[in-house]
Amino acid sequence: MRSFFKIFFASLLALIAFVLIIIFFTVGYISSIASNQHDETGSNAVLVVDLSQPFGEKPVEDPLANLSDTRYNTPGVYDVIRMIRYAKSDSAIRGIYIKAGSNANGLGTTEEIRNALIDFKKSHKFIYAYGDVISLKAYYLANVADKIYCNPKGGLEWQGLTSVMFYFKGTLDKLGIQPEVFYAGKFKSATEPLRTDKMSDANRLQMSQLLGDIFNHMMYQTAIARNLDTATLRRCVDQQLIQHSSDAVEYKLLDGAKYNDEVLDEILPKLNARSINNINFVPLGKYYESVKFKMKPDGKDRIALIYAEGNIVGGKNDQREIGEDAYRNMIRKARLDKDIRAIVLRINSGGGSALVSENLWRELTLAKAAKPLVISFGDVAASGGYYLSCNADSIFADPMTITGSIGVFSIILNTQSFFKNKLGITFDAVQTAKQPDAITMVQPLTNMQKKFLQNDIDSIYHDFKSRVADGRKKDINYIDSIAQGRVWGGNRALNLGLVDRIGGIQDAINCAARLAKTNDSQLREYPEPKNFFEMLLNDYKETVKLKSIREDLGDQGLKWYKSMTDFKSMAGVPQMRLPFELNIRQ
Repeated sequence: MRSFFKIFFASLLALIAFVLIIIFFTVGYISSIASNQHDETGSNAVLVVDLSQPFGEKPVEDPLANLSDTRYNTPGVYDVIRMIRYAKSDSAIRGIYIKAGSNANGLGTTEEIRNALIDFKKSHKFIYAYGDVISLKAYYLANVADKIYCNPKGGLEWQGLTSVMFYFKGTLDKLGIQPEVFYAGKFKSATEPLRTDKMSDANRLQMSQLLGDIFNHMMYQTAIARNLDTATLRRCVDQQLIQHSSDAVEYKLLDGAKYNDEVLDEILPKLNARSINNINFVPLGKYYESVKFKMKPDGKDRIALIYAEGNIVGGKNDQREIGEDAYRNMIRKARLDKDIRAIVLRINSGGGSALVSENLWRELTLAKAAKPLVISFGDVAASGGYYLSCNADSIFADPMTITGSIGVFSIILNTQSFFKNKLGITFDAVQTAKQPDAITMVQPLTNMQKKFLQNDIDSIYHDFKSRVADGRKKDINYIDSIAQGRVWGGNRALNLGLVDRIGGIQDAINCAARLAKTNDSQLREYPEPKNFFEMLLNDYKETVKLKSIREDLGDQGLKWYKSMTDFKSMAGVPQMRLPFELNIRQ
């Protein structure tokens, strides 16, 4: 009996504590909303764009943001673009200050934010940029500023682009694990880390061309922004002429070598401020809370904007992956909603499950039959990500979007030797057929099973090419010649007919409005925002998990962790996706 009461009172105490915590968060959340503690921008403000902050396609809602004056939700890419556009005419914003050390964003995102800043300059408000050590990708975005400075003891990382891939074949050999790999497309390099110890000639060719196209674009746009010639810029890279801040100033890549306080002193007269302490710096997150409802016009017609980001997988996930159930429902809802005149799908995905890609393609095809369907590519829209898009009315890509990768693969791991030789575990089985039906990871594949799997991959690849040929109105033989799993940059994809226009997400929305024949529209964005408790109990838990892994293993360790979890989901399932890690470094 005594034990019963101990358990009872302990459980009761835990329940009371849980209820009190919920009440605390609920009251705090409601009161913070009512008081709008950090929603005000203030006057004489400078909008701060910190490039070290990654911006996803969807905003990241922090369930505890409204409980603090220093924590803010993270806006999505399109939110950042809209904020910069709104700040252009916002009398409270006097200029923009870019923190240009590193750039945590992808190439497509970088291009779109850069274009938004170029448009902002038409207001004749100032843009200043500063970094202690400025990376090439950060510099590419920041060089549209009126003035760009770096620390006298820092520097500009003026160098070329490099793509590094990890190869696991040696590790698998040591463990006694044999990968059985089936693929279609000679450039389909996603399986190379398992079956080779270095790049194939085909993969080296495509990566060299891709990086060359991206680098050429960056050099050309930089030359325009800084009033320089590309030959000089390339010579500085090839001969490594930029070693110190003073070198970058000499070659006019920077406007000067200054400390941060000196740069802020230069801004003071533009704000009629007496000291640095009087400058009203407004982080993007704070500005987002202040103007996010003002950025969205209220029109009578509606255009659905669906953000699709991450791996294409089965299930209901709609936050960091493109879950089949969630996205089929979103697309269907937009299709059946009579108030929605057109659909814009924003894709930032390197692909995933072939079957899920087919099912989502089907749902999008039904949507296209009902109303205009326009696709906007972000950093990457390749393999399964391109599969979803190929039947749209119009496809927009950024110049540095990575796309294509029309190919398929499947991986089966034979772990028999690993279990037997490393762990002493063996397996045996009985069967009712002459040939084993089940494919397992603890015994080698038979010749018949290998033939069946390769035929399956070839069939899916043929369907992929057929979908693209029909959607793009091209001959299938032509599609085969540019497919083979090969990746392309946005400009080259335009020339090949894989996309229709170069442009960002706003261009795609404008196109959808034209196709829908409406001049008075507002956006309805999906996935729809989650409530406080959904964020707290689900999304926030995942955020904490990833943050913990990053703190323990670092950014590179987190990439390895994601690669391994991705690989786990790939095994045995036909995949349309990019290489394990398309890692472009600079």
